[in-house]
Amino acid sequence: MARMATPEQTQTKTCYRHPGRETAVSCSSCGRPICPDCMVYAAVGIKCPECAGQPTGARAATRRVGRAAGTGTGALVTKTLIGVNVLVYLISIAQGSGGLSPDPAFINRWALNGFAVSEGEWYRLITSAFLHASLIHLAFNMLMLWWFGQALEAALGRGRFLGVYFVSALAGSAGALLLSGEFVNTVGASGAVFGILGAGLVLERKQIYVFGGGALFVVILNVAFTFAVSNISIGGHLGGLIGGILAMLALSVAGRHPVYGRLDLLSVLALLAIAAGSVLVAYMRVRGYA
Repeated sequence: MARMATPEQTQTKTCYRHPGRETAVSCSSCGRPICPDCMVYAAVGIKCPECAGQPTGARAATRRVGRAAGTGTGALVTKTLIGVNVLVYLISIAQGSGGLSPDPAFINRWALNGFAVSEGEWYRLITSAFLHASLIHLAFNMLMLWWFGQALEAALGRGRFLGVYFVSALAGSAGALLLSGEFVNTVGASGAVFGILGAGLVLERKQIYVFGGGALFVVILNVAFTFAVSNISIGGHLGGLIGGILAMLALSVAGRHPVYGRLDLLSVLALLAIAAGSVLVAYMRVRGYA
């Protein structure tokens, strides 16, 4: 039998292949919402074209949507981001005097610093997201990135996941500047990681359970940890969380399905607008430092 949505669900569910069409019917196999044009009547209920194994044209159309969204398997982007973070950390300790601690001069050169940003070093808004203060700091952030990044990447596809990640990193840097002194160095990928949590929270509010239904609990736990532990950038974590939420909402703009929608020009412009807003917040914060 086909799964019928409740009246409340009907208002928010749209066909996964045609995001502009609302529907109350879901595939009896995978549960994805389908409109009349996508329904295949089988002996065991109504199925989507993929689960029904037909027709070839429908599968080709789905592949085109996937390519437009930048989909892919194997968590390639998540693995690459982890690799870049680890590589940067290895470079930072290689330039030091020995041991596993990063070279202070290397950190000072690339970390987020309000006064340095006011002097025109805007690249620090991004480079700081690939620096870590210690091996434990790196390990914790990379573990979080692996746990939650691969799940979100599998849902959104490579292109949109990467957009959410970098928008969150910028928003985290803006938040860190808002709540930090002008000469304080801030480093770490946690702003971008909190953005992943924020994006997952939005999806789970839309009944797309990328984190198994536990996104709200994970967010609350990590926010509590942020306030409970010293030497943590509260602004960076909260800024990244807000950035991820806004980025995920941007990918759902104009009725687009948050997972199966296309990465079109409007979605890209929406992400760029959030990124620009983060840079503007940073500018407004540091312009008095120069």
